[in-house]
Amino acid sequence: MTGVTIFGVTGRMGQSLIRALRESAAGPAASDGDGLQLSGAVASAQSNHLGKDAALDGAPTGVQVVADPHEALSRSAVAVDFSLADCVAENAAACVALRVPLLVGATGFDTTVRAALEAAATTIPVLIAPNTSVGVSVMLELVRSATVALGSQYDVEIGEAHHRLKRDAPSGTALALGEAVAGARGQRLADVAVYQRHGHTGVRVPGSVGFSVRRAGDIVGEHTVTFAIGGEQLDITHRATDRMTFARGALRAAAWLKGKPAGLYAMSDMLGLANTHRQ
Repeated sequence: MTGVTIFGVTGRMGQSLIRALRESAAGPAASDGDGLQLSGAVASAQSNHLGKDAALDGAPTGVQVVADPHEALSRSAVAVDFSLADCVAENAAACVALRVPLLVGATGFDTTVRAALEAAATTIPVLIAPNTSVGVSVMLELVRSATVALGSQYDVEIGEAHHRLKRDAPSGTALALGEAVAGARGQRLADVAVYQRHGHTGVRVPGSVGFSVRRAGDIVGEHTVTFAIGGEQLDITHRATDRMTFARGALRAAAWLKGKPAGLYAMSDMLGLANTHRQ
């Protein structure tokens, strides 16, 4: 069995990962993450779960929650980070120090943290995944193909919806979809993205990529890319109805990442998709 450390273990995704590890250990019916077992669990230094079992419900894991990433990583061959954005660089530095491959599922981090992850990737394999759903990875490829086939005359709008507790907007997945569109058009998303519309905005700027955001209730995750022109509209949509789909995809990718050479990876690398996209 291969030890895995979970950063952000007390959060929604951290606990979903623990449930997915239980599934994997239960038998061949759930093969994602096969061969992985929890060996380290990290939460913030302010967490009231420090010193307690990593599982907040269900059968205990036998692994205690700690605040020191180095301590958690000492028994691990791979790490998965679903912590807060401001913790990602520190966690990556610990992975570099102990030469532990890292999958980053956390979102909302800035360019400084992105640069830290790229620097870490010169020493260890780092997979950055704004969304660890296998279906979303396929959606990215469909969006790129549609963008190329339809051409720049189509208007593009990206809509996303998540639960009321999500901290960043637009979601990392929505931004990755926007990057897919802009990249396929030979553009930079920063040059064509429209994130806000209010009041008298004037007519739509040709070639722009618009974003809309909803935050409500317990929505797990919905993303739609709309291509529209006079006379027709094409929607490519992914809906997640259970957070476990992200957990299973993350464990599958973590198991794949173990043993890979240093470098920056994406979910598309793990899936062997033709048009690999660096997220």
